[in-house]
Amino acid sequence: MSEHLLREVRLLGEGTTDLLLRDGVIAAAGTDAAREASAAAQRPDTAGLVALPGLVDLHTHLREPGREDAETVATGTRAAAAGGFTCVHAMANTAPVADTAGVVEQVWRLGRQAGWVEVRPVGAVSVGLAGVHLAELGAMATSAARVRVFSDDGKCVHDPVLMRRALEYVRSVDGVIAQHAQEPRLTEGAQMHEGVVSAELGLTGWPAVAEESIIARDVLLAEHVGSRLHVCHLSTAGSVDIVRWAKGRGIEVTAEVTPHHLLLTHEAARSYDPRYKVNPPLRTAEDVEAVRAGLADGTIDVVATDHAPHPVEDKDCEWDAGAFGMTGLETALPVVQQTMVETGRMTWADVARVLSAAPARIGRVAGQGRPLVVGEPANLTLVDPAARRPVDPGEQLSRSRNTPYAGRELPGRVMSTFHRGGPTVLDGAPVAREEVTA
Repeated sequence: MSEHLLREVRLLGEGTTDLLLRDGVIAAAGTDAAREASAAAQRPDTAGLVALPGLVDLHTHLREPGREDAETVATGTRAAAAGGFTCVHAMANTAPVADTAGVVEQVWRLGRQAGWVEVRPVGAVSVGLAGVHLAELGAMATSAARVRVFSDDGKCVHDPVLMRRALEYVRSVDGVIAQHAQEPRLTEGAQMHEGVVSAELGLTGWPAVAEESIIARDVLLAEHVGSRLHVCHLSTAGSVDIVRWAKGRGIEVTAEVTPHHLLLTHEAARSYDPRYKVNPPLRTAEDVEAVRAGLADGTIDVVATDHAPHPVEDKDCEWDAGAFGMTGLETALPVVQQTMVETGRMTWADVARVLSAAPARIGRVAGQGRPLVVGEPANLTLVDPAARRPVDPGEQLSRSRNTPYAGRELPGRVMSTFHRGGPTVLDGAPVAREEVTA
């Protein structure tokens, strides 16, 4: 029997309470918790920590199978647990692509074997991410992995006919198409956001309209067929406006923003450091303000990491040759705390909504993103919001070190993570793997 008594935690950053975790669920709360705890219950030091539902990431690249030099399911999910996550959605752009029931089941089983978090594979929309033929959506949905999110992320489903068919198909499995909004003809050779900085640096620009035009098309397609659409890594003020308009019209669309698009701007590209090269690119300060406002008012539903690990050689090079992407699982919560909580735009209850409840709902994940009340699954995260420390890539648990925050001081620290009632992180450190998988 696994039993943990969490004393004097601040539930969603508010009132202090005790929680008793026993056999995978919250067994008691408040004054009942200490009374019902057995003598064998572990009692970690949790006084004053903020208790949140376990975080859920809708957008993680675990790279396995095929790019284990950058990340594996085991290393990526250990990093996720360190960041406070209890569930991640593993994107389909692996090698081979996760476009069949066999591949998504492989990823799902690797997640179960690792034991750090729940791994929900994302199935590809098209065979080989080629954008020509629909992948085996039905087979992936009915597989052991129970896929409900489908995406060609890394590539846009640019053919409107294929996109319409995909939206029609997923209705029957209560699924959602997560679109990487990037018009390919408008971004050929693009290296960063198109604007004054790209002109000054002599780098090919990536116009905002390349994102916005696809989102506008797809919300209309979703309305036409009556299906669910999710917009990946929204990054521009115009995109926020389009999603806000679509929601006002009653279209079933949701959207995510990454932590780095909440904090960083295209000015970072002046360093020519490929750590800041990402898809979609870092945008203007005006865009950052717009996505923060959109997240605060509910236009944007979710913060998703788009954790994109790369080996050293793919980032330790000149800008043009560098790979797109940043790591994010271990720094997502601190960035949200800095940009949204400490600026007064959001409460910790709002953080629980955008980093746990909403992504679990969109991904149709039972048992995740649930309220921290008696009888609910014991998936939760304990955070010390007063902690301050610089980001040290050498201390991160991801196999890759391509964080854009190296040396930057960020607030908050995940002190403990509980997945199905068992600790994956205690006192700020991952527990031994044999204890996680026991």
